[in-house]
Amino acid sequence: MGRTMTDVTGIDHVYVAVSDLDRSEAFDRVMLQALGFRKNTFAIGGDPHVQYFNRHFGYVLRPARGNGKHNPYAPGLHHLCLRVESVADVVAVAKALRGAGIEASEARLYAEYAPDYWATFFNDPDGVRLEVTNYRQERRDRHDQWHQLRG
Repeated sequence: MGRTMTDVTGIDHVYVAVSDLDRSEAFDRVMLQALGFRKNTFAIGGDPHVQYFNRHFGYVLRPARGNGKHNPYAPGLHHLCLRVESVADVVAVAKALRGAGIEASEARLYAEYAPDYWATFFNDPDGVRLEVTNYRQERRDRHDQWHQLRG
């Protein structure tokens, strides 16, 4: 397949269907307090939506049309990883999550992923796994040296 001239520059938004919108909206303490998103609400086709957004993208909750807990190993989303600038930011997010009553892992180095890969992991109320990681050198190099890279 040939290369295209269009360059995808990021994720615009992610929609997550949730089993209980009120319960998931109570997850505000993560999105607003620990991660610094802003919030608005709207309806599409009569369905209420809750949108968390920052300068880069939106994370939108909408009511699910079925029951059942999220299974990360079934076809579909396994996990969503959010990136922050530094290791100190990962540590601060993990601390803020735990301070807000969220069962988040301690921020730590995952050298098996990359030599500078720090992360914390937690789940939303439906069991969707979320991760926060630092902006690692390999990702910075990929961004800054894109046109020189082969692959």
